[in-house]
Amino acid sequence: MSAGSSTAPGSTTAALRHVLGHLVTPLLMCIGMGLAYLGAFHAPEPHALRVDVVGSGAAAQVLAQSLQDETDGALTVRTVADRSTAEENLRTQESWGAYLPGDRPELLVVSAASDTTATVVEKVFTEVAAGQGAPLKVSDVAPTAEGDPTGQGIFFLLVAISIGSYASVAVIGGAGGVLPLRLRALLVAGASLVVSLIGAAFAGPVFGLVSHGLGGLWAMAWLYSAGILLIGVGLHTFLKRWTTLGVMVLFVMLNFTSSGGIFRPELQSGFFASLHAFWNGAGFVEGVRAHVYFGGHALGGHLLVLGLWFVVGLVVMGVAALGERRRRRPAAVDSAVTPAEAPADAASRKSDGGPRGARRGPAADEGREEAEEEMEEAVGV
Repeated sequence: MSAGSSTAPGSTTAALRHVLGHLVTPLLMCIGMGLAYLGAFHAPEPHALRVDVVGSGAAAQVLAQSLQDETDGALTVRTVADRSTAEENLRTQESWGAYLPGDRPELLVVSAASDTTATVVEKVFTEVAAGQGAPLKVSDVAPTAEGDPTGQGIFFLLVAISIGSYASVAVIGGAGGVLPLRLRALLVAGASLVVSLIGAAFAGPVFGLVSHGLGGLWAMAWLYSAGILLIGVGLHTFLKRWTTLGVMVLFVMLNFTSSGGIFRPELQSGFFASLHAFWNGAGFVEGVRAHVYFGGHALGGHLLVLGLWFVVGLVVMGVAALGERRRRRPAAVDSAVTPAEAPADAASRKSDGGPRGARRGPAADEGREEAEEEMEEAVGV
């Protein structure tokens, strides 16, 4: 009884140290998520948001210049000659709104590109029309699918695919860490295929987020998911239990906030706006929009972004393969025994009541516990 009481404080101290050490990860997640989400979304304001005023006369020029001056850089206002030019600018995303002044003023928007941006533009020109004493008619040049009235369904699809991908990293990298890297690469291919098929099912038959182009959406979902899995599983070789945090930083904190799914870069700070140009979440969201709503305009650039992230994943996996190969060499040297050592080693195995592998139980249990803890930490958006 006295022996039990003497060991209990040490066990409690070790357990408490273990828990406190693992609390670091969720606390860092809390800080990171707060900085990322609040930094990106808490105060969206337009900056250099391009809008057009339709008309070639002096009145149109004066209106455009006055709007430019009054908004102090929030808007970039240009005049275009006619409605067709304004609509073409909207479809190619060179502008985000077009105002047709007159007795019955009309505003052209493109909600499929960003519903929040269209809302900001509508608010601005509703006040302009009210100042002219006329109600404003709003026409949507590129409306979203019936199953995605806010246009943000693609963003939440991105969230689902991302979570499925980075959580799979914890399973393949953690629980599958004992497997050869080649086999883990096959698991990456299989997991990304399943995740992308689930995403396509959500986008099409389940929720109707898109009315056409489902095959292209699936292909982009697979490329996106495979990139995350390759990078994450490759990083696990070096980061181990910190992989979950690292992958969350890359593919949640920085990814969701710069994707343009909620606010486009014209409404965000410079940091997140700059990430939008090359981050993989933006490549997926804008790629799907271009494919489904804008006839493939600028789709090549978005596919290039997704492809480059996939290539980065292949490179990371290659580096991981080299790292694991170098680690195996010293282990192979250590495990080699000379003929003179063999009898003594055999005797020690007999005295332990089993083969050498049986003595590795505590280490194996520790590895399993770390893998389970890593998988439990792979939560949160």
